[in-house]
Amino acid sequence: MEMRYFRLSDDVYLPGRWELGRLSDQRGEEVWPALLMRGEPAHIEGRIKAPVKIAGKPLDFSHAAMGIPVVHVRAASVFKELAAEDVQFFPVDIEGHPEQYLILNVTRVVKCIDDQASEEVRYWKPEDGRPEKTGQYRAVYGMRMDPSKMGDAKVFRPWGWTVALIVSEEIKEALERIGATGTKFKEV
Repeated sequence: MEMRYFRLSDDVYLPGRWELGRLSDQRGEEVWPALLMRGEPAHIEGRIKAPVKIAGKPLDFSHAAMGIPVVHVRAASVFKELAAEDVQFFPVDIEGHPEQYLILNVTRVVKCIDDQASEEVRYWKPEDGRPEKTGQYRAVYGMRMDPSKMGDAKVFRPWGWTVALIVSEEIKEALERIGATGTKFKEV
């Protein structure tokens, strides 16, 4: 039976939930979001801080500003158990929640977007004036994956569209089993 995959995102419609702000390093400087969304290992010195922008119920999975995944240690344990080789964690200090949260950095990229099965894909063209991006995805709507290209991947970012965080059905079910709050899954 073919493994199913899901885009994991932050359920922003949960009533009464918290909202986290921009990450900063120990010097108070913003942590560059792209550093944690490239699908590769990152190096960050010291502790990271995440302010609570809007107070509310803490979640097991949520995004800090710019879509950076922040996970409670319970949710982190799922990723450590099922996909340890493809994830990296950084402790994050959230006011009122010491030692409970980690930044999730997914360090694997898989070239697997199925352009034909996806609703719409757009590429950067030379006339767009961004030569460094020519040939890369500019937009992906209704993203679908080609399961034949997944290999043994359980958590990854799709090549060319690393803003998306993809998990296997196994990780989805494990997060559901522990009752992880804040997760939203859409099959891809």
